[in-house]
Amino acid sequence: MDIILLQDIEKVGEKHTIVTVKPGYARNFLIPQGMAIVANETNRGRLDELRRRAEAGEAKKIAAAQEIAAQLEGKTLKIGAKAGTSGKIFGSVTNIQIAAALQEQLNIDVDRKSVVVPDEVKELGSYTAAINLHKEVEVKVNFEVVEDK
Repeated sequence: MDIILLQDIEKVGEKHTIVTVKPGYARNFLIPQGMAIVANETNRGRLDELRRRAEAGEAKKIAAAQEIAAQLEGKTLKIGAKAGTSGKIFGSVTNIQIAAALQEQLNIDVDRKSVVVPDEVKELGSYTAAINLHKEVEVKVNFEVVEDK
């Protein structure tokens, strides 16, 4: 059965593509969940309009992500952590702390799930984190772990 996907579905296909799936999967799961529509002549005609709207929305999202990336470029965050005498911190620095520091210090709201922290930040020092603002826009942010007094 041919269907038009209304969202990305893992192991099936990407949004706004026509794919062939088993009829039971389409009728019993994809269509009732609002993930797909039947690929008849009427819906195939609507597909171009759906793609055009999605591309316009995607262009706006990319522009907003690039604007945030420009604001973050070259900035260094300071993250306080309790540390022992040898410079090892108690616990580790997480993506939640980096997202909170971005909000507090630079007033930029970033989803914590988009922050990728390097492996095990467990000592005082300077590190770099990657922030995935969009599929096509990624920015590196330097952060320094300092002793919190």
